Amino acid sequence: MINILVVEDDKHVRRLLEAVLKREGYDVVTAEDGVKALEVLDSQHIDLIILDIMMPNMDGYEFAKEVRDADSLVPILMATAKQLPEDKKKGFRIGTDDYMTKPIDTEEMLLRIQALLRRSQIASARKLVVGKVILDYDALTVTREDEKQTLPQKEFYLLYKLLSYPERIFTRIQLMDEIWGMESESTDTTVNVHINRLRKRFDSYPEFELVSVRGLGYKAVRSQ
Repeated sequence: MINILVVEDDKHVRRLLEAVLKREGYDVVTAEDGVKALEVLDSQHIDLIILDIMMPNMDGYEFAKEVRDADSLVPILMATAKQLPEDKKKGFRIGTDDYMTKPIDTEEMLLRIQALLRRSQIASARKLVVGKVILDYDALTVTREDEKQTLPQKEFYLLYKLLSYPERIFTRIQLMDEIWGMESESTDTTVNVHINRLRKRFDSYPEFELVSVRGLGYKAVRSQ
């Protein structure tokens, strides 16, 4: 079961988010400010945090900083009435993973949560072995026998994602969402460019192939 912590001082918003998330099958814990939210983190495992900014006692910025200073990588989705670019930039600099403005579109929120959880699950695996090929998530390296390549971050994440789900087709939009994030200004042609680079890097590797699926997107085919 996925545990989501909702940190929100408005009780009506808090109850709404709790009801929506529970309906989707998530376990939900709530806190009305950052201080109480830190107490929750000390007492139980949390898979994702939905965080307001303007709260008493400890605001969202300070709470997010505390979480990241403790070396926690739990995904944080900031949901706030603050809409200025400076507010978003401050949130991302502190360590939030995604950002929504109020009033919250609950359908969009659920999609963002799914994307964040997928990225988090990929990150937690850390290593992937495909025949003689080893992908090291922390080092961004692909090793095959005596050959080791260190990839640019986005190239590595893209390859890791596709090889983690062999034969599964991903659209360009899905890959943009998961690898580059919804806030990215890049277009889906960016995925094409990165796929072509990966094909050139690993065209001699018999363990896998990155295949275009006409009109849909891409998939990885593993031979081992």
